[in-house]
Amino acid sequence: MPIILKTMIGDYPITHLFRSGHLSSPRYAFEFADVKVPNTAFKRMVRNLEFDVSELAIVTFLQALDAGIPLVLLPAVIVSRYQHPFLMFDSRRGIIRPQDLRGKRIGVRSYSVTTVAWIRGMLQAEFGIEPHHNRWVAFDEGHVAQWVDPHWVERADPAADMLQMLEAGELDAAVLAAAPADKPHIQPVFANPAEQSQRWFDRHGVIQINHMIALKRSLVEQHPDVAKTVMALIAESADRGLSDADRPAHPLGLTKLRPHLEHAIEMVHRQGLIRERFSVESLFHPTSQID
Repeated sequence: MPIILKTMIGDYPITHLFRSGHLSSPRYAFEFADVKVPNTAFKRMVRNLEFDVSELAIVTFLQALDAGIPLVLLPAVIVSRYQHPFLMFDSRRGIIRPQDLRGKRIGVRSYSVTTVAWIRGMLQAEFGIEPHHNRWVAFDEGHVAQWVDPHWVERADPAADMLQMLEAGELDAAVLAAAPADKPHIQPVFANPAEQSQRWFDRHGVIQINHMIALKRSLVEQHPDVAKTVMALIAESADRGLSDADRPAHPLGLTKLRPHLEHAIEMVHRQGLIRERFSVESLFHPTSQID
């Protein structure tokens, strides 16, 4: 009988053949949780260790590691994107560009969410706007229970709506999941975000990692072959499911991932989201350091 592993991974082109059961292992059976939006289950992983194998945002993983939660990383990026389009403002109140944001009130789902961390990292590195220069209005707590928001973060009223606050002028900018199709006045702070993203890549040469895959440390210690098994399934799913244009956004293997992870670790540490500037190797178990 195969070993059953509770698994929480979203259905993307890179994971579809694995997630749908078209790819399998004779040794392990992957019991996929019925989760439509993976980030809604990240707390379940880092607070309760509910899954053996789980999609996880990179900042959430790094904060979990910093808090001593026994997880290890698999060197597979399953979601990445440049975050320039998601920081938005209401153009009816005047144009706001990134350099104008010092001292402003910015709405976010959570202060430590990965998209927000990347945006804050760009403001910090490219415009000299430190995290404490702004008032961050958060609508939810972080995924990792041990994390405490800094004093420049305030919690929004539970009944409040971020977009309504932005339109009412109670927020100067907000990190939204997408621009509302029926509200053309809600526009990105980074003008021409696609061009800005390309310029950012040209400067840094790395992607902005969103989600990777984490495994319980106890699982990989008990079953030394499990990391390679999951990695092989993801790699085959990627090989058959990704277009050539999409492959650069999903590096697989420790060697390819190293510069991207080094940049992410430095960015997260510089913001004070983790206490230790981890080495890349420390994110992995020896059996999960796979090329």
